[in-house]
Amino acid sequence: MSGRRKEIKLALVYRDMWQSSGKYVPRVDQLLRVAQPIIDIGCFDRVETNGGGFEQVNLLFGQNPNIAVRKWTQPFNDAGIQTQMLERGLNGIRMSPVPADVRKLMFKVKKLQGTDISRSFDGLNNPQNLELSFKYAKEGGMIAQAALSLTYSKLHTVDYYIKLADAYLELGAEEICIKDMAGIGRPDSIGRLIKGIRDRHPDIIIQYHGHSTPGFSVASSLEAARNGADIIDVGMEPLSWGTGHADLLTIHAMLEDAGFIVKDINMDAYMKVRQLSQEFIDDFLGLYINPKNRYMNSLLIGPGLPGGMMGSLMADLESNLSSVNKWLTKNDKDNITQDDLLIKLFEEVKYVWPRLGYPPLVTPFSQYVKNASLMNVMQLIKGRERWSMIDENTWGMITGKSGKLLGPLDAKIMELAEAQKREFYTGKPQDLYADELDMYKEKMKEKGWDFGQDDEELLEYAMHPKQYEDFKSGKAAKSFQEDIEERRMKANALHTSGAIDLPSEMTIDVNGSKYKVQVSYPGTEADSQSSENGALMSSESGPGTFILAPLEGKFYLTKDTSDTAIKKGDKVSIGDTIAYIESMKVINAITADKSGTVSEILITHGAEVDEDDQIIKLV
Repeated sequence: MSGRRKEIKLALVYRDMWQSSGKYVPRVDQLLRVAQPIIDIGCFDRVETNGGGFEQVNLLFGQNPNIAVRKWTQPFNDAGIQTQMLERGLNGIRMSPVPADVRKLMFKVKKLQGTDISRSFDGLNNPQNLELSFKYAKEGGMIAQAALSLTYSKLHTVDYYIKLADAYLELGAEEICIKDMAGIGRPDSIGRLIKGIRDRHPDIIIQYHGHSTPGFSVASSLEAARNGADIIDVGMEPLSWGTGHADLLTIHAMLEDAGFIVKDINMDAYMKVRQLSQEFIDDFLGLYINPKNRYMNSLLIGPGLPGGMMGSLMADLESNLSSVNKWLTKNDKDNITQDDLLIKLFEEVKYVWPRLGYPPLVTPFSQYVKNASLMNVMQLIKGRERWSMIDENTWGMITGKSGKLLGPLDAKIMELAEAQKREFYTGKPQDLYADELDMYKEKMKEKGWDFGQDDEELLEYAMHPKQYEDFKSGKAAKSFQEDIEERRMKANALHTSGAIDLPSEMTIDVNGSKYKVQVSYPGTEADSQSSENGALMSSESGPGTFILAPLEGKFYLTKDTSDTAIKKGDKVSIGDTIAYIESMKVINAITADKSGTVSEILITHGAEVDEDDQIIKLV
């Protein structure tokens, strides 16, 4: 340190700690219990309180996210600790693009609710998608921090990222975050990157955020500090390491030894936060945390998948493994393990990623690359060709609706786009999405719903319409409780296999039509022997041909309210889009592989289906 002692500030990413481990974050009552102990630890200048999937999680609980944000940020506001949120630029705080008027309202509301800093990132590192984020954040009174979505390829060089930081600052960003979301940034490169930004912009705040998954993040944090970073993001037990972040105690001790000034840690408070977080895991959150997400994995250096999506990834693998093994069993082939499927996926990501133009593997594009890769793996296992199913979200990325990809697309992808008559878009992505606040105002007036303090309920409805409606109706809370009970039953069944006497088959009535369904219970022997046609099977089905579900997920006749659903008597031709299946957070169009007249729709709108379930009967 040559006699110079610089202070390094620390930020606790409490929201991301949970989201990188599993599906959910604690309820608001739990967050309020842990807030003061976090403050009492005494070494944090910033705490990540919300953003990303935080509000959708609240809605899924059946809780009001606006109340959660206001109550959760208040203790930190009172203590003088800055609060920060993560927002996805064009996608706001959801997975799909957001109209400009909704984006603008978001920043105003979040500041009034107690959030100080907006960490804005674009999944493709396109400056044009973040210009409005910086503008609206500052107009709303927030600090506009720009995040560089770090990935590692021949195109994503240190010089590329230094110039990207220049572009973001020129557009109005006030701080820079190095968002090493997969933890694959090499420490030396991160040091050179931060030094390059610091040399050009000596007065801005630079914050380093690195996941620990492949093991680089401790060394990267030290290189970041030595080369000019001001703030380092950390996690803490029981959710540090693994797909999360380096632990506070490790980073603190390392920085102190290197001669930096860091605030002291109150270990009593640290242990209290640790104990409470474990209590929340034991309460219910552990039901959504795959144990594999608690391990570091150097195999992820190759595919570069981010820690923040590993929770959903392991859940996807679990359901897809069941589907694959059912197919293998049916075709007299040996079953595979989850580890087998995971390694196949990692290898396929390395194949797929450059062919899709090297999108940075961060939300939502990491999901798109992962989904395309997993779909390819599933098809290859079954002796079919790659790229036989690409979801609509991935096609949107391919065709430029999120902005220009850094690398060229593979010739095979271009051939598919031409065959499907896909048009490429070269304009500004935001222009594709018209303002919607007035429409949602009218809807709320019709329903008799209040816009809320500072229009926060209006924002929530416009940002998450389906989840908000389910929250208001009580459906979300009911579904969440049912899911909790199902998972607890599964956990119990694994320990008491065969001890539960449950029906394996029943007949149900749906709008006057009787259906016979096979019932299996997760974790029981019946689950592995469930019918290959486990969705609704009509007892009235006679001669005819069937369109089968090409993958498991949630079945929809339409993808939005402007679509017209197929109905009995409609004629369909090969290649027609006849329905949709939501799987792995994206919508997949289901096309007819045979022609005929619709005789029967065998699955209800919104129902779960398995791969190869009969969904449409044709005559």
